[in-house]
Amino acid sequence: MTVSTSARRTRVHVTGAASTAVRPVLEGQRRPARVLAAFPAGVYLEVRTELEPSVIAVITGEATRLPNSVLLAGPLPHLTVGDDASVGDRAIELGPLSLNVRRWWDPAPPLGRLDPALLEDALPKDPPGAGLAGNGAVDMLASSCAKGWLLGAVTAAEQLVGLGPGLTPSGDDVLAGLLVTLRRLGTAAGCERAVRLAGWLAATVTFDARTRTTPISATLLHCAARGEASPEVTAVLRGVAGRQALEPALHRLYRLGHTSGADLAQGIAIGVAAVRSLSEAR
Repeated sequence: MTVSTSARRTRVHVTGAASTAVRPVLEGQRRPARVLAAFPAGVYLEVRTELEPSVIAVITGEATRLPNSVLLAGPLPHLTVGDDASVGDRAIELGPLSLNVRRWWDPAPPLGRLDPALLEDALPKDPPGAGLAGNGAVDMLASSCAKGWLLGAVTAAEQLVGLGPGLTPSGDDVLAGLLVTLRRLGTAAGCERAVRLAGWLAATVTFDARTRTTPISATLLHCAARGEASPEVTAVLRGVAGRQALEPALHRLYRLGHTSGADLAQGIAIGVAAVRSLSEAR
């Protein structure tokens, strides 16, 4: 990190490692952006573009590495909602921050081939702290996915988009966990029905996400539609696939947000059950 000064302000120059999910926006032409929210460990930046994901999380190592994140190699200067910003040409100009992207990281690393019969069946249906435990739409989503009933799954998903308070409503987190699991575990298990189901559900929840939920949550749904997730979600998927210990990964996931971790886990549990059921039906 280098710091340059002028008569008016201090510029902070840093490098960062960006998720490949936001590569099209970062490598595109320079576009204006606005700060949606600012915290000590990160900011959410909305870019004026039709590309998705359109929200970028600029974070330090202390923040959760969301699939749309750019991880700084140094500390984050003081930033506020309303700071001028622009994104493009592999750079982010944000208030006093001048960030150049030097490396990329993959938010959807492959799990490798696996036998669906060996998937760990240890995820609770209603994890502790889940925001929508006992919700009828969640129950309908779970049963429909397990049966491969597309109409029921799509109907339930439409009811869940944007359901709940916060930057990432519980309904969106459940759907994100489900989409990532169907796509990545379905691919690893060779279950084409699960992958096709992920595609239909992804089209449903992302079609008008920008108008039905928060900008941040809409971006995360677009990421989940492609199987992109935080390392905490990936660790749980590796756990249910028998690649690492599941319980420690679950505990790390539960610590995300107020209910986000539990809601994501609920979606993952629905997805695991669906992959197993659809594989057996095959």
